[in-house]
Amino acid sequence: MPALAASALLLAAGCSSPPSQADPPASTAGSQADASPDSTDRSLTVAAAPAGTATATARPGSAGGKAHRTKLSVSSYDGKTGRAVISSNGRTGKPSSAPPASSPTANSPAPGTSPSTSPSTSEAGPGNTPETPHRTAVGDVIASAPAPGAPEGLLAKVTKVIGETPDGTEVQTEPAQLNALLGDDTAKGSVPVAPADFDIDELLPDVDVSWSRTRDTHIGPEGATVPLGSLRLDVRTDLPTLGNAAASASASVEGFVQVAPQVDFRYGGQGTDSAPASAYLGVSGDWTSGWALKGRAGASAAPTRIPFATLHADPVLQVGPVPVVVNLDLTLYLRISGDGKVTVDVEQNLKGDFEAGGTFGLGQGWTPVSSADMTSTPVKTTVTSAGSVQAALGAEATVGLYGSVGVVADLAPYVRGEATGTVTGTDDVFTFDGSWAVHGGVDLNGTLRLQLAVFGTPVLQRNIPLGSIHREWKLAGGETSWRKPAA
Repeated sequence: MPALAASALLLAAGCSSPPSQADPPASTAGSQADASPDSTDRSLTVAAAPAGTATATARPGSAGGKAHRTKLSVSSYDGKTGRAVISSNGRTGKPSSAPPASSPTANSPAPGTSPSTSPSTSEAGPGNTPETPHRTAVGDVIASAPAPGAPEGLLAKVTKVIGETPDGTEVQTEPAQLNALLGDDTAKGSVPVAPADFDIDELLPDVDVSWSRTRDTHIGPEGATVPLGSLRLDVRTDLPTLGNAAASASASVEGFVQVAPQVDFRYGGQGTDSAPASAYLGVSGDWTSGWALKGRAGASAAPTRIPFATLHADPVLQVGPVPVVVNLDLTLYLRISGDGKVTVDVEQNLKGDFEAGGTFGLGQGWTPVSSADMTSTPVKTTVTSAGSVQAALGAEATVGLYGSVGVVADLAPYVRGEATGTVTGTDDVFTFDGSWAVHGGVDLNGTLRLQLAVFGTPVLQRNIPLGSIHREWKLAGGETSWRKPAA
């Protein structure tokens, strides 16, 4: 009698995979990286970026070339050609203070580069201390929050200064890596993703979205309370039925997913020319879901998948002076399979937390991290006739940086019901005697993608499977017998 599958959200985290050899990501939003024993390393704070996040630039290999905040901004970007227009937000503003005497070369282009066009005033790290005027030059690495033409953020290196345009300096760029900006710094933290930051596309008519807007709770469908920081999606849809409508109740599925997702980030640098000693990118959070499947659904052995909502967010983490853009995509779906013979009435609630991502260590390379602590409560279960059915409320998620997908995960909590026995009948009455059982479970599949090399780690020779995780547990079962008049 199953079919449920409550579960969800985000990302991926499935129900349990071998523990990672790397340290788990930090669990506190805006936490500060652990200090490195090496006094030359600097721990950077990881926090949600403020509105109007500043662009960061660095010029690796030059004196004073560490990443710093700047008034430069990306006016436009063409992903096909790699050309960008870099403008100065300070062009019409108050002139910057004179450059410090300790930076005599700051006004000069880097050796071998074109003269700069569009000088702008840069700002130092967290204190926004004015630094020397900065000129866009070959070799500059730019990190930007979402900008025109780069809706998922931009991390690029300037390879050529083309010239001036009315909107700023046009440059040719190529993809860059984070270690060019973070160098030998370290950072570790987790930042919640605000529900209002998600763009949500409802794919079925009966999808309701709720979340908390203030410190007070926002009331969701049917009086459900949505805690602060949680996003809730409720869905209901009818399913095709089989058999005589008078003998089989109409089939329908309904349920909800409620999540409070956060982005987990870690970087342990060794310099701009070396792979970091450690890195981590993932998503974790608390989730609750409920699910109900009723009736005798028309199903087949091949699972039918019905997406009901897609979600996208580009949260920006402020890692020291550097805006790190994380791209989250989530597709929530219903899935049903079976032999079309059983009539069920199942309800179930699930609650727990999850974690999914990829971690890097110099001795082991990239390895997957996926786990979930999930508890399941069957609220109601009945099954009629012999046969089987399985239904899931799943989530397929992708996580990446600056538009490069790094982790793909598909989490599908489900309910499976089956009944076996014999059916006998006369002209007047059918009789069934047998046994039935309902099982809850979760499937997790996914891959680590080579694009995680954006950290500055060695390029993967192939995609690394997260591993196919399958767990199942019995919810209810017993013997059953019923009699019913023949149609």
